[in-house]
Amino acid sequence: MSTPFDQQRYQIRHEWGSAGLARLAPADVVVVVSVLGDAVPIADAAHATGAIVLLGGLRNASAVAAAVADEQALRGARTSVSVISAGEESATGQRFAVEDQFGAGAVIDALGLRGIDHTSPEAAAAAESYRGLGRAVRHLLTAGGTGQRLIADGRRDEVLRASELDVSDDPRVYAPALSGASVPTGASRE
Repeated sequence: MSTPFDQQRYQIRHEWGSAGLARLAPADVVVVVSVLGDAVPIADAAHATGAIVLLGGLRNASAVAAAVADEQALRGARTSVSVISAGEESATGQRFAVEDQFGAGAVIDALGLRGIDHTSPEAAAAAESYRGLGRAVRHLLTAGGTGQRLIADGRRDEVLRASELDVSDDPRVYAPALSGASVPTGASRE
């Protein structure tokens, strides 16, 4: 049964974490965004739905959007897309991660530039946050909570690399490993 929170009436949807994935209506494609964290648990849950799962973010937003557009052309029909910002999940609940908001917004914006733009209000808000603050993403990632934690751990270069915009043409199709452990395809973290 449809609920107001499943965003079913929209082609492009946006939610947060595993609970958000479960809340949304099933989608043809799920894009999991974890700019500075671990996408594997949510990608595993998305893969179990039978959807095509892509790992997206700031570095490959246009590549992800191109892959979705190609999939839609292959299907010859409107393709539903759930963009899931991973955030940070812990025993005390989910923490909003600004880097994932911007990564999701970059993907949703890139989809819109390809005419895939029937977005839920939640998706539109993510895209607008990216459009409005996109020129400051590098600073905002280094100043945000996750960025500050990683910098304190000596991982500043990782934060700076994650803030690079559209430097990868790999849409990072996600596939669980045969051993039962899940890994993103490709050898390097994009």
